[in-house]
Amino acid sequence: MNGTDNTRLRKRLMSEHSSTPPESQGEIDIASHATVAYSSEDPHHPLEHLIDGHCGRGATRWASGRPDATEQIVLEFDQAQRISRLVYEVEECSQPRTQQVRVEVSSDHGRAYRQVLAQDYTFSPQGATFQHEDLRLDLPPITHLSLTIVPNKDGSGVATLTSLRLFA
Repeated sequence: MNGTDNTRLRKRLMSEHSSTPPESQGEIDIASHATVAYSSEDPHHPLEHLIDGHCGRGATRWASGRPDATEQIVLEFDQAQRISRLVYEVEECSQPRTQQVRVEVSSDHGRAYRQVLAQDYTFSPQGATFQHEDLRLDLPPITHLSLTIVPNKDGSGVATLTSLRLFA
């Protein structure tokens, strides 16, 4: 093949910020496999935005309907699930704050939970505004996955999550 013959080249332009995640083998369809219990939601940023397939900067998001309140989202699986990977994103562009996300799992229908992650994210409009977490897990089959979101450990704020994806 010479340097000028590119008719057989397959190509696509990559955008800086993807609005939909790449297809991934083993992704669990949360809406089909779990009931999602939650403590609150902003009507303009409902819980459905968390699992709508949009991710990256500027994507849709879930937001708490209550400022300054610790929020909880619990996935109650129809059947026990083996989760090997958890991916979520958080974005905050308007105010400085430190949001904490705790992830806990239960194998006994929510009677007892085990913490698998507690992570603080510090946001600043002039600095860090976006966080992507990709956690590899080695868990027995779980019946519940709980996310606890503390909106601002040092002041006021609204709890938010941009996306949530789970993989078998």
